[in-house]
This record gives sequence, structure tokens and C-alpha cells, in this order.
Amino acid sequence: MNPSRYFCHVFFLLALCVGSDVTAQSRLLGADLSMLPAYEQANVPYKDANGNVQNDPLLFFRDAAGIRCVRLRLFVQPTGETGVIQDLDFVTTFARRIKQAGMKVMLDFHYSDTWADPSQQKRPASWPAENEAACQQLYRYTTDCLATLNAAGATPDYIQIGNEISYGMCGIAVHTGSDQNWDTFRSFLTSAAKACREQAPKAKIIIHTERAGQWSVTKNFYDRISTIDYDIIGLSYYPFWHNSISVLGTTLSNLATNFPDKEVMIVEYAYYNAWYPSDAKYNFTSTYPATPAGQQKFTEDLIAELLRHANVSGLFYWMPEENPYGNRVYEPWQNRGLFNNGYGNEWTNGNRALPAFYSLKKFTEGQPDHLSEVKASSSSSITYDLTGKPASRHVHGIVIRQGRKTLY
Repeated sequence: MNPSRYFCHVFFLLALCVGSDVTAQSRLLGADLSMLPAYEQANVPYKDANGNVQNDPLLFFRDAAGIRCVRLRLFVQPTGETGVIQDLDFVTTFARRIKQAGMKVMLDFHYSDTWADPSQQKRPASWPAENEAACQQLYRYTTDCLATLNAAGATPDYIQIGNEISYGMCGIAVHTGSDQNWDTFRSFLTSAAKACREQAPKAKIIIHTERAGQWSVTKNFYDRISTIDYDIIGLSYYPFWHNSISVLGTTLSNLATNFPDKEVMIVEYAYYNAWYPSDAKYNFTSTYPATPAGQQKFTEDLIAELLRHANVSGLFYWMPEENPYGNRVYEPWQNRGLFNNGYGNEWTNGNRALPAFYSLKKFTEGQPDHLSEVKASSSSSITYDLTGKPASRHVHGIVIRQGRKTLY
């Protein structure tokens, strides 16, 4: 082989290796834990697979499942209906705790008083009905929220400007086959992004849709917002609504081709551990039964697919903290959390972590943990028993505190 060609070939291979390492190191495992403080306030126990109660569930997610970023939804004036309780005070308090644990925060602006999703994008009741005034209000609201979080030492690392906005946001409806309202919609996104860059310039901005199973809709949407300042394409992926893992894989490949400058994160995914719904659009129970084992297999197969795509930088489980046994914190049950509900021979002794809980960390396996030093610092005030489990500060005997064995 010609020497110059040989060295070019080697250089090219080394470049590929370096690029691969950079991609591998950038993978982020997260979870939407927006209901965790409510479960904790109700004294709902969180147990490991062996039934050991965890003193700090947030640290259990961090240390046992490998979660490094917590996604928090934010409502303007939350209605109080099931799951809709996260106002700015709630989010600020929890975000500060997350940061103190050495974890990252993803803030999910709903720009609504209630759930924002493809079926509804209701404008907050207190906001102006006129679009231009509402757009200005959105800018002020985004600015004020981020300023509050900044002051609390809880600046988000990632910010979603809208939740599942495939068909609009904040009372603005848009559709794939029509040009109507797109200019107004883009003005709302522009205002939100401007506030984010001003108040949290280091944060990455995410624009989140949920048509992962429909490439033409997804492509049309992101083509139409090409002038918006954002960093990450965020997708929801639930197989019972969005089709198979292979269909998702095609969408991810197409995104890499058509939007090569954008990272992609799966900012919501989940799978059933019981009672697969009869009205699901797609039924995959022959491969992934609605059981703890089926939930685990789906999680592991999804992760295997995501690792094939260099543009995928994040994976977030939606509401893994659902822990319905013995309480009524969140009803009706979703049956997609990662703790058992105490029913059936396989699920005796409720509140235990299910197998998929421990499979999540496969997404970041093999990459350095850049939060380890922060984690050690944030954990310094926690007392552990000799097995490494968090223990009461009032325990007697030999414990581990601040990294050293201590006799109490």
C-alpha cells in the first residue's frame, strides 16, 4: 500500500474511534420523577429488589438505576388533578435537591395549567387570549421561572420549550398539511428560546414531539421550525402508540440524515408491567408481555437499538416512580412504573423495584461517570451500612460516613 494512503487510512480509522468515544461519553440516562416528592410526602416506601427500604429514593434512582438527570414538568397554575401539581415552588424545591445530589435537571415547560399533549394544548387561564400579548407573556413567564431557579442554585441543564408539541402549543394549533398558524407558533417558540438563552445560556434547548412512529409528520415538523434556535430533538416513544422498535430505529436514522446537526433524545418512554390496555393502537404482548419480565425485555431491546444510533444522546423513563401499592397518590394506575403493585404471584411484597429498573443503566454502560466526584461530595453527609445501603444516622455499630468506617 502507498505509505501516504496507509497513513491516511490509519488517521481515518483513528478519527472514527475518537468520534465514537465522544458519542459514547455523551449518553445521558434520565427519568421524569415529577411525582416523587408527592409519594415521599405520603410516606410510600421504595424498596430494592430484595425488599430493603431505601431512605432516600432519589439517591436510589441515582445509584442503583444509574439516573443522572431528572426531568420535571412545570405548570403555570396547576389544576391539582392527578399528576398536575408541579408549580414553580414545587419544581424549585425539588430541582435544588436534585442538583445537591450531583444530578442534572431537565425542565419541561408545559405552558399550560394542565397536561399539554397532542390531544390538548390549552393556554393558561390567566394569560391573554390575543396571540401577540400571549407571546409576550410566555417570554416573561419563561424568564421569571428561570430567574427563580437561577437564584435557588437550580439552573436547568436542559429545557423543553413545550411538551409534545407536534400539533401546536399554548392554544396555537398547527397541522402537517396546512400553513395556518405556523408563523404564530414559531413566534412563540422564538420567544421561549430567547428567554432560555438569556437566563440559562449553558442549557440545551429541546423541542419535543411525539410522532416517532410517523416519519413524514416528524420530518415536516422539524423542517418547519428550521429557523428556531434549539439544540436537541426530543421524542416521546411508547410502542403501544408509536409502533415497533424497528420503526423508531428508522425514524432515528432518518433524523441523522436530515438533521445531522441535532442530537436526539428519547425524553419519554415506558412500558407496561401489568394490564396492557385493550385499546392500544399497537399490541406487542406476544413479544413483550405486560409483566415485569416483558417490561425488562422491552427496555433492554430498546436500549440495544438506541445504541446503534450515534445521534441519540439521551434516554428518559417516564414516571418510573409510580409505586401504587398501599396508597392512592396517583390514580388511576398507569401500570408502567418500575415498582410492583403487590398483585399476582410474581409481585408479592409490593413497592419493590422491578427488573427493568436495574436494566436502565445498560444505556450508559462502559462510559465514564462524570458525576462521580460531585456524587461523592453530595453523598458525604449520608450514612451507609457495611453493605453500602443508606442507613439511619442513629444506627449503632460500624458504619461508613464520608467514605470512612466509623464506630457509632
